[in-house]
Amino acid sequence: MTESWKTIVPAYDRAIFERAGYHQRLPWGRRPALIVVDVVRSFTGSKPQEVLEAIGEYNTSCGAPAWETLPRIRRVLEAARAARVPVVYTKGDPDYKAVCGDSTKGDDAEAIRRRHSTPIAEEIAPIEGEFVIRKTKASAFFGTPLATHLVRQGVDSLIVTGTTTSGCVRSTAVDGHSHGYPVFVVSDACFDRSPFFHDVTLYDLNANYASVVTVAEVTEYLGRFAHSARSQAGARS
Repeated sequence: MTESWKTIVPAYDRAIFERAGYHQRLPWGRRPALIVVDVVRSFTGSKPQEVLEAIGEYNTSCGAPAWETLPRIRRVLEAARAARVPVVYTKGDPDYKAVCGDSTKGDDAEAIRRRHSTPIAEEIAPIEGEFVIRKTKASAFFGTPLATHLVRQGVDSLIVTGTTTSGCVRSTAVDGHSHGYPVFVVSDACFDRSPFFHDVTLYDLNANYASVVTVAEVTEYLGRFAHSARSQAGARS
């Protein structure tokens, strides 16, 4: 997986951000939570195919980028579960969206219900005890109990994966920052129907609101928690 987001912005613009001191790296937290944003079938499509073909099934489908990313989201999930950190999923609420409007412009209530009635992709589906939040707008925080849940879990930082990078992932990351959390967006565990918007969004998030990291980085970080949990279990036995 390339890190093309680092050079997607023109060189002059990059020089401005670098000289101004943006792109500061955030310190990892001691009690992270993993958020898996909107990885439902209407965003992955029912099978791997190019985006222009996939949108014939669901106009929200991200096509091949979704299917390439699912195994990497799975890797992060497995690391989070081994580390025993909170895992939160989000998906659209079809009934509330039909009344309150979708995350983006346009469409009627019937189209909204069809799109947001699809399940979370079975390849990365939640297990018992993992919190699934139904939302009406792009951010996982807007009009949901997410902030309360994170406080109750003692969370001090957020790891964000899912889709779309330029839409609901971005909105969740910005709101996470606004709530005072260090936010880590996993570049290769997020996907978008537009590779260009994916890269530009990652650049902007890394400059302003989050630290953009890779699956390899985040799984190594979560592995420390898993090792600590195993050591504590061994000491008790």
